[in-house]
Parts: sequence; structure tokens; C-alpha cells
Amino acid sequence: MVRLIVEEFGTEEFLRRMGDPFFLQSLGCALGYDWHSSGLTTVTLGALKEGTDPSWGIAICGGKGKVSRRTPQEIEEKAQLFSLSGEKLERLKYASRMAAKVDNACVQDGYQLYHHCFIFSEDGKWAVVQQGMRERWARRYHWVSEGIESFVEEPHAGIVGDRRESVVLDMTARESRGAREGSLELVREDPRNLLSLAREAEQTTLDSYFRRNPQARLIMPESHRIERLTEQTLAALRRARELNPRNYEELVAVQGVGPKTIRALALLSDLIFGKPPSWRDPVKYSFTVGGKDGVPYPVDRRHYDEVIKFLQLTIEEATVEREEKLKALKRLANLQGKI
Repeated sequence: MVRLIVEEFGTEEFLRRMGDPFFLQSLGCALGYDWHSSGLTTVTLGALKEGTDPSWGIAICGGKGKVSRRTPQEIEEKAQLFSLSGEKLERLKYASRMAAKVDNACVQDGYQLYHHCFIFSEDGKWAVVQQGMRERWARRYHWVSEGIESFVEEPHAGIVGDRRESVVLDMTARESRGAREGSLELVREDPRNLLSLAREAEQTTLDSYFRRNPQARLIMPESHRIERLTEQTLAALRRARELNPRNYEELVAVQGVGPKTIRALALLSDLIFGKPPSWRDPVKYSFTVGGKDGVPYPVDRRHYDEVIKFLQLTIEEATVEREEKLKALKRLANLQGKI
């Protein structure tokens, strides 16, 4: 199926479809995987990685758990097969790293990433599919290089999950633009000054609000005091200040700037500059031969093999005959639609 899509519509169209959550879901269901399971993502992409050939003009890297950490190395290996320039190679590795970091640090929805799949074509275009877990729930994040103007503002082609979370810090939302600018402004300050700035913006009591006692302050437990910023966070802020990032994307790319630092800067930006981030959750099937879990009915293995054999013959026949078979497939699709 993938080879037919690539030969009929090109590698760019295949990447575009991989950025569509509904296409990947339908593809997994067509293969007979559980439609309601997080395993659909990992198994479908694992099968694609094993079954695709670089001669088709596409490469699939990464995977689940420890395999995902080998993504940069796999990108280098596959890029050599495509004879990509050093500049394009570095852009691909940067895209892989930034997609993972943004979904881990800038979209704080409580889902821990454990699967990262990076797909790219022989001309250097790419797509990312990664997945996170929260308790027994899964959420999948899709990226496509086509149309991305920024890694930190509305970069996703789609985010799909089974439930919507009540509170999510989404620094990639367009509504968070002010908070991103405020965070960047704060980073240019001496990290030690952030403590005093935070104290000035300290929450007051209701007595102060009703002017019964304007000097009243909310006394927090010792374990919650603002002075207890971790050395790791302060070190990341110092490093960011030294590098003097020109924009928010460069700030996120700084090593050591993780979810805690991103969140702290977003909250301080709201308190000090009055520029709040977005707290709105950004999350927004079909079967052909049954499912391995018996839903909606068990896989008919004989029928499954016949479908695979037919598609394989369609590809392997001579060029003229293949074109006729492709036309036949289209006629069948049209006929099915009428029925």
C-alpha cells in the first residue's frame, strides 16, 4: 500500500498522509491492529520501518523506547543512502530533536513520550509521529515539514487522543505568543533577579484584595517557597542568558531548558507582564479484514493473504499492465462508493 501511494502520488504525499492522524489510524486498522489500542501506533510504524525500502525514496527511523534514542544515528545512515548534503542532514536531526523536545516541554499535557518515529524523503522533507502515555491513556502527535514556519507556534499537523485534559500548558498555541515573548524577556535578565521579580509578583491574601490589610501576604509552606528553585533550572537559565537566544525556538533548543524551566518562565511572564499562556488542551477508522482482537470481527487470514497477494502482483507486473491494474483499482474504488 505504501509503495502504491509513493509511486502513484509521490513521497511528499506519503509524508503528508503520515501527518494525518486519521490516515494512520485507518492504515493500522486495515492491517488488522487494535483500533482502540496505543499499540496500533507502535506496531504499524514498526511494520512500516521493517517493510519499506530506501529505493522507494523514503526512510523510517526511530521507534519505541530505547530504539528512539538511536534516531539521530539512523538518520545519518539513511541520509547517506540518499546522498543528502551535510546541511540537509543537520536540518533533519534538528527537526527530530525539536519535535521531541517541544512535545515534551512546550505541550505539558501529562503524557510521557515513549515513542518517536522520524520519516524523511530523498529530497529532505520529513514527518514525525510520536506517542505519549498517561496512566492507561495514549496520545499521538503528528508533524509534517510542509507548511511549518515555526517549531514553537502551531507546528502540529494533528494531535489525537481518547480524552481531553482539563488543564494543559500549551506554549505552542497562538494565544501563548505573549507568554513566549515574556519568557524571552525574562531569560535576558540575570537569573538571580528572577527571584526578586517573583517576590514582587507574589500572591496576596483576600485581606489585601479587599483593602482590609494592604500589606498582608500569603505565607506559603517552607517546601513551596520560591527560593527553592533547583540549581538545574538556574543553571539552564544562566546558559540561556549566555547564549542570548534571538527567539523562543532558540530558547527551547538550549540544552537543559526543559518542562520545569518552560513552565516557570510562562507563569512568571503572566504574573509580571500580564501575558498568560494558553491552558487549553490542543488535542482534537475503518476495518478491511477484521481486527486481531476480534473487533469488529476476527481477522480472516486467508482473505488477508489474498489482499496482500493482489496488491503485490499489481506492483510487480510490467509497467503497462501495472497501469491497467491501477486503473482497475480506481474503478473498484468508484464502484464501492456507489454501492
